Amino acid sequence: MRILLAEDDRDLNKALTWQLTGQGYNVDSCYDGEDALYYGKQNIYDVILLDRMLPFQEGTEVLSSLRRHSITAPVILLTALGALKDKMLGLDLGADDYLVKPFEDRKFAEVLQNAVRQFQDRGLGRAGMKKEMPSLMVTSKGEHIAVPIEDIVYAEIFNRKIIIHTMDSDIEYYGKMKDLERQAGGDFYRTHRAYLINFNFVRKYNAATVYLKRGQALMAKQNYQNFVKSYLRFNQRKGKE
Repeated sequence: MRILLAEDDRDLNKALTWQLTGQGYNVDSCYDGEDALYYGKQNIYDVILLDRMLPFQEGTEVLSSLRRHSITAPVILLTALGALKDKMLGLDLGADDYLVKPFEDRKFAEVLQNAVRQFQDRGLGRAGMKKEMPSLMVTSKGEHIAVPIEDIVYAEIFNRKIIIHTMDSDIEYYGKMKDLERQAGGDFYRTHRAYLINFNFVRKYNAATVYLKRGQALMAKQNYQNFVKSYLRFNQRKGKE
């Protein structure tokens, strides 16, 4: 069985990875929310262990995004927040169980086995497999259109509308860029308040412009350094596939 472990405490991450590997599980581990979301969307896992408080993107945000993208693998939240309202929030977002840190090995094994049984009872075959690629539903010129997110090269704001550019079409609609950014996921980056680009279509870039396989996007000066770091991290993740 394959497990995704997202935990920013490196000592705990290492200890859990060692424990799970010793029990015969195949483990992919990461330390922040961006990587967790990327791995969760790109790979197929039987169980996902997700820390609630992760850098770059909180575990609850990752969980919510995975469920929106029809990732159905059982998710166990690891949290230092033991209040009932915090536990209920995770369960409401789609978590199957939770562990309050610090936890004993016995409790960890018990919760993990429950998640494995849930996976087996669901009869998912390969847990978390997406039945179809996630799409963005928009209304353009009176028509309802499903735009596959992976087909979006970039989006821009023009004349108070959002224009989505794919390799072969341009679709304009009324909406908010921040909502599109949230739905698009970890392969996208907001280079400018008016532009959202898909890393998969980047050809080259500089401090002022990102050149894509179709079109180009403006780069805000204050976003450039973080863009470079995020793009390098994206390429590193792609190289591990």
